[in-house]
Amino acid sequence: MSNLGPSPDSPALSRQAPREVPAWLRGLYAGLCLYLFLAALNVLGAGLGTFGSDSDLLTRAFAYGENPFIALMAGVLVTMVVQSSSFTSALIVTLVASGEMTLGTAVFAIMGANIGTAVTGVIVALANVRIKRNFRRSFTAAMMHDFFNILTVLIVFPIEWLTSLFHEGGRGLFTRLAGWLAELIGLEEVAKPSSPIKVITAPIVDAANWLGAALMPSVAAAGLLVAGLGLALMFAALVFMVQNLRGALLRHMDGLFRTYFFRTDARAYGVGVVSTVLVQSSSITSSLMVPLAGAGVVRLRRVLPFMMGANLGTTVTSVLAATANPIAAAMTVALFHVIFNLTGTAIWWPLRVIPLRIATWYGRLAGQKIRYAFLFLIGVFLVVPLVGITATELFMSLR
Repeated sequence: MSNLGPSPDSPALSRQAPREVPAWLRGLYAGLCLYLFLAALNVLGAGLGTFGSDSDLLTRAFAYGENPFIALMAGVLVTMVVQSSSFTSALIVTLVASGEMTLGTAVFAIMGANIGTAVTGVIVALANVRIKRNFRRSFTAAMMHDFFNILTVLIVFPIEWLTSLFHEGGRGLFTRLAGWLAELIGLEEVAKPSSPIKVITAPIVDAANWLGAALMPSVAAAGLLVAGLGLALMFAALVFMVQNLRGALLRHMDGLFRTYFFRTDARAYGVGVVSTVLVQSSSITSSLMVPLAGAGVVRLRRVLPFMMGANLGTTVTSVLAATANPIAAAMTVALFHVIFNLTGTAIWWPLRVIPLRIATWYGRLAGQKIRYAFLFLIGVFLVVPLVGITATELFMSLR
């Protein structure tokens, strides 16, 4: 009886299928991509921060803060530039301490810092634009962070502003609550902890800063070059990270994330708080969540609680930093930041289906037509500021 199968020397067996890359090697590769991604965020922030400081953009942004909406948008702008709400909070505290900004104005800038820190997530989501399904999920995750902050501002801003109009000191309801808590806490000095992420990524940041200083004629130009290098590195790291997550590593991470870290909304919220306290940057933790959600590692319904927790986690660093400044206004601003995020959580936690559905709806639109992603940025950072500033100026002129 003849053997119908191929002989051992046949070409069919000689062309073996490529072996799958071992999980440990994929994990090592993922760790490298993660390191480069975190380094890129810090390089981007360092470059933009250098440009902003040298051009006096950061302080001039708050020069017209008597209008609360201008103060709000200045907080958005500065946080977008430096990619750190903690830095913006420290700058606001410094301006308050020097008498260049009133406490009533500072609290509106703090609200803007919350919105500005969510912009990084949108930029990260755009790196997935070539893969339609990944981009839809990534952009939806970024929108959850944005809409949570925007919806909270839509509630807190008018309450704070209107109540400040009827207070002789110009302090709104939430500012008065923060001031009262600051008096209870006191001002014992606590050293501000150093960020472990900044420590481990310092070599790459220092190398980028050295390169910018060596190639460019001015400090501001060097800052722009460093920011460009950071942006390019971030996109490259994200592309490789997403490609790796789509492979065998996804199957291993999927079970760990779904069954442990993000099993419930409450656990996702706790992970957001703890992880942000550890790395001291909500921009990093929220931006890292975007590609994970895009690759399907984290369910979209768990992203919103995580983002809420990340927002609260970043305020812990602000409170610790404020205790090192022996000025009551510093603690008041930091506690206002805490109260703002706790208020947002208290409102939207039981109603989280609302921001979830809005983000999902808009993410689906952007997934179908990319122009909706850019329309969102134009609307939030151009149309809304113009309308808001005009409306508040008109209202204040009629008083």
